[in-house]
Amino acid sequence: MPELELWTAAWVLIGGTERADAGLVTDGRRVLATGSLADLLQRYPSAATVAKGRYLGPPLANAHTHLDLGLGPTFTGSFPDFVRHVVGQADRRGRAAAIRAAEHAPQRLLGDIAARAEVVDWWLEEGPAAGVVYWEVLGLVPPRREAEILKATRERLERWKRRERPGGPRVGLSPHAPYSLTPGLMRGVVALARELDVPLQIHAAESPGERAYFLRREGELAEFFREQGWPTDLHPTGLSPVAYLAELGVLEARPTLVHGVQVDEADVRLLAEHRVAVVSCPRSNLGLGAGLPPYDLYLRHGVPLALGTDSRASAPSLDVRDEIALLERRGQPPERTLAWAAAGGRAALGLAPAVLQPGMELEQVEFW
Repeated sequence: MPELELWTAAWVLIGGTERADAGLVTDGRRVLATGSLADLLQRYPSAATVAKGRYLGPPLANAHTHLDLGLGPTFTGSFPDFVRHVVGQADRRGRAAAIRAAEHAPQRLLGDIAARAEVVDWWLEEGPAAGVVYWEVLGLVPPRREAEILKATRERLERWKRRERPGGPRVGLSPHAPYSLTPGLMRGVVALARELDVPLQIHAAESPGERAYFLRREGELAEFFREQGWPTDLHPTGLSPVAYLAELGVLEARPTLVHGVQVDEADVRLLAEHRVAVVSCPRSNLGLGAGLPPYDLYLRHGVPLALGTDSRASAPSLDVRDEIALLERRGQPPERTLAWAAAGGRAALGLAPAVLQPGMELEQVEFW
C-alpha cells in the first residue's frame, strides 16, 4: 500500500472557501480525501503531515494579459504616455512575442487579448493554456468602415470557432475600451459576440483621464485625442465610462470588465445589477498612476472579482501571485486575494468551478 501524506498549507481552498484548518490526503497519485485537519488526522492517523506552503487548492488563473506584447520593456508613467509606448512597440507584436511571453507565464489558465490573428491561430494550434483568447477590436472610424470591420471580425470568429477543441481554449472578443471604438462599432461587436456566443472582455474605467474624458471632455485622454487629431465628439458627455457602456447595452452581454479603478457607487451598482465580473490588475494600475479599485465597495455590492497581470508592457511579471503579494502588502486579507485568483479567475473565464475533492489527480492541485 502506498505511503499516505496529509497536505496542508497556510490557506487551503476547499468547498469554495479559503481555510487555514483544512487539507487533503494523497497516495502520491490522486486525492483520497479532503476536509478539516482534525477530521483527516483522525481518519488517517498514519499519514505523514506535509506543509506545502502558503496556498493549496485548484490552479490560479491570470484572467487578463496581452501575451503578444512580449516581455517588455515595462513602462511606468502616465496613461497617454503608456499608449504611445505600446504603439511604438507595435512592430514587435505577434506570435513570436506571445510564445516568449507564455514561457514566462506560470499560470496555465489565461485570459489573453490578441491584436494579431497569428496569435489566435497559435493559441488554437498549440494551446499554450486553457482559458480564453480574445480578439481585440478597435476603431474610431466612419460608419462605412464599421461595417467592414464587423464583416472581417465575423469571418475570423466563425473560422476560429470551428477550430476550438473540447477542453481547449475558447475564442472571445475584446472591444478594446469605451473610448477606442465608435458607439456603432461597440454595439456591433457586442451584438456579434452575443450572436456567436463568445465571451467578451473590455478595458474600462482604468485611468482618471478616461473618466474625465467621458464626463467633461477634459483631462489627459481628451488632450491625447486632440493631439492625435481624433474627433472628440464621437462619445456622449456627462456619463461615466461604466454608465456609457450600460446605455449602449454592453453590460447586458455580461463582459468581464478589466481594471474598474475609476468608479463610483452608481457604477458599481450597475455592474452588480448586470452581474459583470471585474478583473483587477493592481501592479499595472499603480504603475500607470490609476490607483487601486475600491475593493470593499465591489464586495459590498456583490460584484465578482478576479485578478490579472496585464501585459509585461505595464507589469514586471506575468505571475498573478505577484498581484496577490502586492495586495496583501496593501492590507487585503489573503483569503480574499487567493479566492479572487482561483475561483474568481475561473468564473471570469467562463470555466466551471474547481474544488479539491476525492479522486482528483494531483496534477490538478496547485501549491506554493
